[in-house]
Amino acid sequence: MDSKSKKILVIIPAYNEEKSISKVIKSLFDSGHKVDLVVVDDGSKDKTSIIAKESGAKVLKLPFNLGIGGAMQTGYLYAKKNNYDVAIQLDGDGQHDPLYLGDLITPLLDGRSDMIIGSRYVAKTEYQSNVSRRIGMIFFSTLVTLLTGNPIKDTTSGFRAVNRKIIDYFADNYPSDYPEVDVLIRLHKKKFKVMEVPVEMKERQGGTSSITPLKSIYYVIKVSIVLLINSIRTGALS
Repeated sequence: MDSKSKKILVIIPAYNEEKSISKVIKSLFDSGHKVDLVVVDDGSKDKTSIIAKESGAKVLKLPFNLGIGGAMQTGYLYAKKNNYDVAIQLDGDGQHDPLYLGDLITPLLDGRSDMIIGSRYVAKTEYQSNVSRRIGMIFFSTLVTLLTGNPIKDTTSGFRAVNRKIIDYFADNYPSDYPEVDVLIRLHKKKFKVMEVPVEMKERQGGTSSITPLKSIYYVIKVSIVLLINSIRTGALS
């Protein structure tokens, strides 16, 4: 199916990314992909919104920090309201390479899947993670595989593309806290198809990660409990 006939939106959730946001936007425009762009400024205290606008992006500025879940749901609401066929999450820290957008979009337009995850682990890449993060990745991959039967390797990757059906679903149903793994269980229960494609990811181009060692422990415990609860619920999740 020809992507030229489809409306495609790139959503960049950004919180205090003034050091990297202009580079991210420029790399997207330079990639040659015919897509629209919206930056969701998640209550930044720096010049993220100003720089994003000066760089040519449409900006939705939230009045205070909602977290990645709230920022992305805002983007999906915008995509639904404006009748986009595909929505792509591209992080504002520069880790995701827009050159891979075609790899994420094609399986959606071909009808092979409803969500595509840009994965660091389905093929050998140059990405290097520390030991604790790698252990967490393996843990969540194992847990999601057991609960869904779908062997997703990179469950925490935020480089994702979804079709119109999931745009509509996420506009009304999106976890507010640490959503990347949680939504995989929700989509499985809704019988959506999820698959991975290999991508290379870069180091952060600016700013610092919000995930500290203490938050990592909290993340693992909280998300694991949520996944187990969601997996044993009967009926549709909302």
